[in-house]
Amino acid sequence: MPIRSILAGVGAYLPERAVTNDELSRTIDTSDEWIRERTGIRQRHFAGKRETATFMGAAAARAALADAGLAAAAVDVIIAATSTPDQAFPSTAVRIQAELGTGGFGFDLAAACAGFIYALSVADGMIRSGQARNVLVVGTEVYSRILNWQDRGTCVLFGDGAGAVLLQAGEGGPGDRGILSTHLHSQGALGDILYVDGAVGQPDKPGHLVMNGREVFRHAVVRLAEAVEEALAANGLTHADIDWLVPHQANRRIIDAMGRKLGLSAERVVVTVDRHANTSAASVPLALAEARADGRIRRGDLVLLEALGGGLTWGSALVRM
Repeated sequence: MPIRSILAGVGAYLPERAVTNDELSRTIDTSDEWIRERTGIRQRHFAGKRETATFMGAAAARAALADAGLAAAAVDVIIAATSTPDQAFPSTAVRIQAELGTGGFGFDLAAACAGFIYALSVADGMIRSGQARNVLVVGTEVYSRILNWQDRGTCVLFGDGAGAVLLQAGEGGPGDRGILSTHLHSQGALGDILYVDGAVGQPDKPGHLVMNGREVFRHAVVRLAEAVEEALAANGLTHADIDWLVPHQANRRIIDAMGRKLGLSAERVVVTVDRHANTSAASVPLALAEARADGRIRRGDLVLLEALGGGLTWGSALVRM
């Protein structure tokens, strides 16, 4: 039987500090009503000084390893999806490797909010090719450190956190557990509707997130729906076959609009944006971990993951749990 990637463990970490809309309204010209009506967000978590991308990523990774019942020493590769690394280099992945005490190797992958889907696809390819047997895929973000607190249209949308999954090599046919397929896309011509205005070595630029929310919304609904249809078509499946949709948690309006476009009931869509806000590359694994922990997603369920981020980058992954 062919080798496939089995999602053996899931883990998550949220910073200790939860910040409500009312708390933000004390320092920003906004209100709980304004934020909820436009985004569905009621709170988010902000990292403290010790809660770095490495710290949170390592905590989520430990939880994923524990869920899988695997020792850290057995990990071959760590892929960290992040747009907010602690340093330009070494990579967040090798810092996480040092925290966990694993062997093998690690590297970072930057695809903004679609980073986790991209990393999952790369990890799946490495397992299918025989290059690795146990791969930790970590999404970890500290967006609170790149937000422009004078821009109320963006600073209320994001939060911090980390999520991780452990992929293991296994064998199986069409109806067995594992990643069925992944699908990645990008459109660089749209890079200017969502970006960070600065980088290392550019002291004249603030390094803040900049977003044209209207344009991002317009493209997100279309592209995410396309990514879902592409995954289903590649596997000869229909909407009715999906047990759960775990979308990128950017905005409740985007999630709802995509659900309507696909004819999916709200009961089949995992939503955490109200409590986590947009945690970029961490949002999909955080949502997946929550739905696994509370018993909604069970072994054997067919789960569709998808995300879109700056680049523009987007993609989907279809997984039998």
